[in-house]
Amino acid sequence: MSNDKYVSPLCERYASKEMQYIFSPDMKFKTWRKLWIALAETEYELGLSENGKPVITKEQIDELKAHAEDINYDVAKEREKLVRHDVMSHVYAYGQQCPNAAGIIHLGATSCYVGDNTDVIVMTEAMKLVRKKLVNVINELAKFADRYKDLPTLAFTHFQPAQPTTVGKRATLWIQELLLDLSDLEYMIGQQKLLGSKGTTGTQASFLELFNGDHETIRKIDGMIAKKMGFEECYPVSGQTYSRKVDTRILNVLSGIAQSAHKFSNDIRLLQHLKQIEEPFEKNQIGSSAMAYKRNPMRSERIASLANYVMVDALNPAITAATQWFERTLDDSANKRISVPEAFLAIDGILDLYLNVVDGLVVYDKVIYQSFMKEIPFMATENIMMDAVKRGGNRQELHERIRELSMKAGAAVKQEGKENPLVDFIAADPAFGMTKEEITAILEPKNFVGRAPWQTAEFLAEVVQPILDANKDVLGMTAEINV
Repeated sequence: MSNDKYVSPLCERYASKEMQYIFSPDMKFKTWRKLWIALAETEYELGLSENGKPVITKEQIDELKAHAEDINYDVAKEREKLVRHDVMSHVYAYGQQCPNAAGIIHLGATSCYVGDNTDVIVMTEAMKLVRKKLVNVINELAKFADRYKDLPTLAFTHFQPAQPTTVGKRATLWIQELLLDLSDLEYMIGQQKLLGSKGTTGTQASFLELFNGDHETIRKIDGMIAKKMGFEECYPVSGQTYSRKVDTRILNVLSGIAQSAHKFSNDIRLLQHLKQIEEPFEKNQIGSSAMAYKRNPMRSERIASLANYVMVDALNPAITAATQWFERTLDDSANKRISVPEAFLAIDGILDLYLNVVDGLVVYDKVIYQSFMKEIPFMATENIMMDAVKRGGNRQELHERIRELSMKAGAAVKQEGKENPLVDFIAADPAFGMTKEEITAILEPKNFVGRAPWQTAEFLAEVVQPILDANKDVLGMTAEINV
């Protein structure tokens, strides 16, 4: 690696090799050649001829296929220095390898034929990889939720202790957001169409010339190219490019995944502060250069950091789509070739981190229990009061006594730093007629989590498992992070 020029951290630190290849020059230019072959085959199969003689021969197509993979990059680079046009440079380089077919490469097409169709193909492949990783994260979260569906824990509203839930039930909230993202992602994968080959302003005028005004034959071109490239159809109308709203819609889905991941990372960071749940921490990992004892939640923080980038990056294609002029302008090009790949590379890194964190989460059930018991006496006062009434107490008088004792206990906790003494206060008050043991029995954590364990089990069985069963062929991924 050269150390004298900028290298994207997305490649060096965060994104997988698999995602990096999808956006690599090799993937791009090999796809260009596949598209040129598809175009030539389509024109051949539709009988393109001049004075009764075929314009394209099977031998020419075979020659193109023979050199579809072995791209002569050096020739293309030298040619681009001369002509300043990447597509024509690669047409020239391909022609050098295929001298018999050189004259029919790119016949009737414009640069966007290879550029835009390749972009759709690449983004579709990238979405499929994102989908695979997203399903694996959901799978790991489902295991976690099932394992801890019965473990009571304080819930928080406004980050203040609230009615208890379970650790597993909280995890279902993370899963549910990812299921929304999965639904959006699958929809967008299913929506992808190629640009096809429509010429410089989308009118197919060049093909009208090539096929001597035969509209019915020309109407078949896009569908045939789509099938050859593994797609169902092309956009029915376009300018020179496909609508840049396509990029916007895709990056909005990636932004949604980033939002869900960010929320998860926030919760883990807060729980780690509370010493209840920690992300994985390796044996030789250093948490702080100054404070050797620290175990910083750096993976969750990195998720949040990358998620912030993706959410903001999604504005790029939105602005680009909004500012296109008529049938096309080229002010999309530089932005598009940065913003779209980087959004996918960042999401790829986020999902690897997400999977890595969930796979290694450490749950400290004793700390969770201690935290629970510090707060539960306040939350259990209504249950205690009802039991005391059953024993003959006056509800209104007991309510006032509970209020007074709760204020006194709260002061002891907040002002004096003591353990919560409310149970002792109530046991010592004759108005309640209850022993400390009787009150403690009421405070059993599982009595306060409502249907959380059942909700978790039902959600996993009825909602999550069918999705996992349908995707069992892609499960079993693990994720290693680079740094």
